[in-house]
Amino acid sequence: MRILSKRQLKELVLYSPQHVARLEKAGQFPKRVQLGPNRVGWVEDEVLDWLQKRLDGREEPKRHS
Repeated sequence: MRILSKRQLKELVLYSPQHVARLEKAGQFPKRVQLGPNRVGWVEDEVLDWLQKRLDGREEPKRHS
């Protein structure tokens, strides 16, 4: 299991920390893990699953013949 830092998370999902916090609070993003008094992280597999669901939900592009 790998834990992502805030910086790694931002590189992966391209959201601001404030937006990630809003999504977490709304139950629409994987919850952070408290690693210490001043340190949090996210489980990489949970974030990758969340991203995959976004990719799976995209509409197929229209193809012109």
